[in-house]
Amino acid sequence: MLPDRPGRAPLPGLTHAGGSPAAGSSRGEMQLAPLPFYRKLCYAIGGAPYQMTGNALGFFLQIFLLDVVQLEPFHSSLILFLGRAWDAVTDPAVGFLISKSPRRRLGKLIPWIVSSTPFGVVFYCLVWSTPSDTMPVSLKFLWYLTMYCFFQTSMSCYHVPYSSLTMFLGGNQRDRDSATAYRMGVEVFSTLVGSGIQGQIVGGYHASMMKSCSVPNGTLYNSTFPGLTDTLENTRKAYVIASVVLGSLYCMACLILFLGVKEQPGPLSPLGKTQLPFFHSLRIILGHLPYVWLLGGFLFMSLAFQIAQGIFAFFCTHAAGLAGRFQHLVLIMLVVASLSIPFWQWFLVRFGKKTAVFVGLSLIIPALIVITLVRHNFLLFVFMVILAGCSMAVLYLLPWSMLPDAVDDFRLKNPNYLNLEAFFYSFYVFFNKFAGGLSLGISTMSLHFAGYRASDCTHNPSVILTLQILMAPVPITLLLIAMAILRFYPIDEERRKQMRVEMEAASNWVKNENPGETKP
Repeated sequence: MLPDRPGRAPLPGLTHAGGSPAAGSSRGEMQLAPLPFYRKLCYAIGGAPYQMTGNALGFFLQIFLLDVVQLEPFHSSLILFLGRAWDAVTDPAVGFLISKSPRRRLGKLIPWIVSSTPFGVVFYCLVWSTPSDTMPVSLKFLWYLTMYCFFQTSMSCYHVPYSSLTMFLGGNQRDRDSATAYRMGVEVFSTLVGSGIQGQIVGGYHASMMKSCSVPNGTLYNSTFPGLTDTLENTRKAYVIASVVLGSLYCMACLILFLGVKEQPGPLSPLGKTQLPFFHSLRIILGHLPYVWLLGGFLFMSLAFQIAQGIFAFFCTHAAGLAGRFQHLVLIMLVVASLSIPFWQWFLVRFGKKTAVFVGLSLIIPALIVITLVRHNFLLFVFMVILAGCSMAVLYLLPWSMLPDAVDDFRLKNPNYLNLEAFFYSFYVFFNKFAGGLSLGISTMSLHFAGYRASDCTHNPSVILTLQILMAPVPITLLLIAMAILRFYPIDEERRKQMRVEMEAASNWVKNENPGETKP
């Protein structure tokens, strides 16, 4: 196995950025075995739990805590923000623990995925359960905060090693991009499944709760009206049923991944234990500029989409006059996003990844503007969410397709530092989750200062204005910042071609020097 220490001589035929590969490095090379279709599909299915649960939480947790559990916006925002802030510890910590863990009979990453699944399913179901109404508000707050943090920890133990598997599937750079496209297609479809199941089960109950506003005192869920109490209890049961259904799909996806994927060590990624301390590893990867630019752009684009996602159900219910119909709009958006993945995969191959990012992110800007300005027009909303769905597909596909390029660039420039892939992916996962928590915290705190109350059937103008600002101006500004940052991302198509040649040269050199080390 290649030693994991500074001082090892660079691999022959490799150059640093700005140079050119050694002459003749692309001739007479052994071709890596292509990645079989079944392995791509099984790997892709393994990404379903993260998107199913994450998007169900993103679309519905805020309205669940405010309108169903009836917590104050301040408490709700604390739960959402502190839960994601907890990921500031768990994601990088899990990534470091994975990099320090040994390779076992089942691999280095798969055991983490399998062992975390039962805990993730249980805690996910507990997030959607509702304690007794007699429980003090402080204990309700602690209950949801604890369950949410436990679930986020379990999901970190699942998703950080899963996303790192991209680098260990085998095959070449094109196979890896293809596997990423399969993964994103399945993840967008699983988003559709998760949000669709959750929305169809609970959406009708939310509509019934809004109809209850016809009571004389103009407030919702007053305990003096038995019919309102029954509606609220049925809504709570619906959330529990939806969580059990998604938890079952969570387990099935993990089983398919376990049976269909085997880890494949690579020439610069032998799946061993890193010997570097935590902060030394952190300093090294955050000193790699392509990764930092990509991380910054990903943070702002993810924050923009997740603010719009988290407020969408609220906006449709309270500002757009589409209560009880927002779940259909969510389904349409996710269907379009799922169907758009193949197009964007073709587009990035034909025109490049950076071009695809700029074109795709621009599509959602006019859609958000129109959605904010229109009320009670379901058909126009349908056209706008179709446009937003096309743009959402770019968010799913491109950042995760660009990350392996940044990791490859690091490994070629720093051949002395091995087995840090989980660290790279853990910070990427962390920033995605942090953006989700920050977006929900921003939106719920904004509603709190605007004077939102769950018991009100009609809301004051400041609440409606806050919803409109969160739906368009804020996400659009964040998207423009993301595109400005990604202008500085240095890995273009020419650099990708150069890296492909260098990686093939490295693979052949390692196979010649260590013929028994790189076999799975």
